[in-house]
Amino acid sequence: MEWGLYASFLAVVLVIAVTPGADTAVVLKNVVTGGRRGGLAAAAGVFAASALQAVLVAVGLGLLIAQSQGLLQVIRWVGAAYLLWLAFQSVRAAVRGEYGRGAQEAGVVARRGFVQGFLTNATNPQILLFYLALLPQFVSAETGIGVLLVLAMTLPVIGTALLLLVVVLMGRVRTWLDRRTVRRSLDAVTGMILGGLGVRVAADAVREAA
Repeated sequence: MEWGLYASFLAVVLVIAVTPGADTAVVLKNVVTGGRRGGLAAAAGVFAASALQAVLVAVGLGLLIAQSQGLLQVIRWVGAAYLLWLAFQSVRAAVRGEYGRGAQEAGVVARRGFVQGFLTNATNPQILLFYLALLPQFVSAETGIGVLLVLAMTLPVIGTALLLLVVVLMGRVRTWLDRRTVRRSLDAVTGMILGGLGVRVAADAVREAA
């Protein structure tokens, strides 16, 4: 693999990775609700799902999924519904303003964060389509599976590194985040972002079905 070519690929990936989306929103949501542990768990879930999609593309299964419009539509609708459900949870929390932290919540925060991060990424078909659109521009028929995996795994690694940076930065202002008024505001904003993303995914599904 030519390093100049990989540098060009990396530049494109960085532009995509720094663009806030559903992954960033769900990590922020879990930082707000579960602190650093929740944010780290959500970032780990995002990485697991993104890495899974990267491997699927590298071994050729991603193309089969992308060619099945019916399956892609199911993924889109599931993704839209899940984002809207997360949005509802955030907005409801903002309205209620009840933020007691019991032992039970602390015990499940990591699992909840991981599941939310994984499902948010796994049900976003744009991730898979991005891989399929970008990778062919940087490979040839002679490219080995090892190089394909390196290229495909670049986005999960870079994206997760940026999410971890977000978690660390948010963790430094944890005391401020624990203020009831601040947390309600963040829940409301996060809910609106997730809701907007859910509506956009649903609109994409409707447009593709037309």
